[in-house]
Amino acid sequence: MNGIKLSICIPTYNREAYLRGMLEHCETFEFDFPYEIVISDNASTDNTTQVVNEFIAKGMPIRYHRRTVNGGAYKNLASAFHHAVGEYTVYLADDDLLIADGVKATVAYLDANPDVSACHAPWYLHDQVADCDLAKFYEVDADVKFGRRDFLEVFQFIFKEHVFPEIAIYRSSALRSVWVPRDFCFCFFAYLAHALDQGAVAFLKQPFYRSVAVSKIEPDRQQVGNDEALVSWDKYRGGLEYFLYVAAKRGKLNTGPESRAAFENLCRIFTLNRMAVAARLWAVRKDFIKAYELYTRLALGGMEDHPEIAQLRQSFPMLVSMQTLAYQVSATAGIDRLMLSGMANPKLISEILRDVGLEPEVEIITDAEGHDPERVDSTMIFAADMARRTKFLELGYKPNLILIESDLTQHVLV
Repeated sequence: MNGIKLSICIPTYNREAYLRGMLEHCETFEFDFPYEIVISDNASTDNTTQVVNEFIAKGMPIRYHRRTVNGGAYKNLASAFHHAVGEYTVYLADDDLLIADGVKATVAYLDANPDVSACHAPWYLHDQVADCDLAKFYEVDADVKFGRRDFLEVFQFIFKEHVFPEIAIYRSSALRSVWVPRDFCFCFFAYLAHALDQGAVAFLKQPFYRSVAVSKIEPDRQQVGNDEALVSWDKYRGGLEYFLYVAAKRGKLNTGPESRAAFENLCRIFTLNRMAVAARLWAVRKDFIKAYELYTRLALGGMEDHPEIAQLRQSFPMLVSMQTLAYQVSATAGIDRLMLSGMANPKLISEILRDVGLEPEVEIITDAEGHDPERVDSTMIFAADMARRTKFLELGYKPNLILIESDLTQHVLV
């Protein structure tokens, strides 16, 4: 036996500044058990190797492995896991933080519960600039342990609490067969099924992980987790269905028509809730076309008044139509002017158009500023009604460069 209790596995690639900050945080750990830090470098071309060697020279228990080629994020994480020699294994992103007290408590729980293959816990979203936690990703009211192959009980827990089992400390002997490639379903639901297939699984109340949402290194960066939430709703459903498939194959799920329909409906509801979150996130990014697309699916599913988008719903006709106009202008080669004709509030429309992505090099004018025969081919018209459209046709503007309000609004149905 090597005596290592915990392996902290860190995949990295060209993130020397983030890695340095995270390792500086790791220097503060005072665990009462032996641990190692396993870094897998995905063939970085920056100074990652020098940064790691600097901390090794300080005496930190780091083992460093550098891939010869970049194999992608999942292979790099698998590499870190495979090189780990601890009794337990935890993943740590190179820009996130572990909470030492929470780690100690989770390791103690695993020591006291040798039947448990994985201990999950909610995690904090953390503002590193303000040095404060923003929220927990989900809530667990009290520690709960599910026995081996209690698939249906775990599924109901996930559904009711809206749990995402991404952060866990695994028993390394179970992790060897837990972590396998999964592309068409949310991998962490699959990994939860694999862990539960081998032993008990616990969800603990005390967090041991901070996911840095606002970084002091790059405060405006986009987070990978947030990006996934924007597009992965169907993968979440796929993950739940994968989980239920494993349950069925282990004889824990009745696959008769009534049972099948009931669980399909639960997967549908879970997915719609995730789509509602995605719609709100797209709206925050001012992509109202994508938010509206998701709204149509939510509305058909009976969730048109979902609290995530209820306030946004009445704004869709204006915002979606203006973003559509901005899109049509930018999509058309050679257009450098947009003329607003007959608009009650052209100043407001101009502000909205800029806000939803109309490029700054496109000049916005009104028809009061005059028709320029020399710029007919480089001007798109947004006209209030058909009579104005007819006038511009007579002036020689191309028919498909003249849009009226109904062209943009008739398909935005709320």
